[in-house]
Amino acid sequence: MKFYLPFFVVIMMCTMLLSAVHSEEVAEPTLVIEMLNKRDKERMLYSDELVRVEVGDTISWVPTSKGHNVQFVSVPEGVEKVKSKLSKEFSYTFEQEGAYLYVCTPHASMGMIGVVIVGNTPSDINLDEVKKYKFRGKSKKKFKKILKSLEDV
Repeated sequence: MKFYLPFFVVIMMCTMLLSAVHSEEVAEPTLVIEMLNKRDKERMLYSDELVRVEVGDTISWVPTSKGHNVQFVSVPEGVEKVKSKLSKEFSYTFEQEGAYLYVCTPHASMGMIGVVIVGNTPSDINLDEVKKYKFRGKSKKKFKKILKSLEDV
């Protein structure tokens, strides 16, 4: 019994330590964007295709049906491009100003794209890089619409 007690105490302490490490708080999203199969006559889209947020804000993308994800394909210099898993909620906290272009990997050519502008900087901070992305199919027309919306702001 003497051998098992110290072993048990060590195991309990490790469990408590791991629980504390994994219980870090997740930021409450500033904005929620839904990944949609359809809305009115449009198919395969995000509920918001152009949004503006501040540095430190968090966006959560929520799938309303299976088969969607978020993949950052153009980001400001120094920011890592990330890709979420299919059909899973995904949250991202924006730590750097600039323009972030994201797509739904399976539906990008169907026009399922979006842009996040972070900060109060000019909207063209890295827009030239975003424009270099090779848009395919309906995403070409959708991006032109998003660019026009940026100019109107």
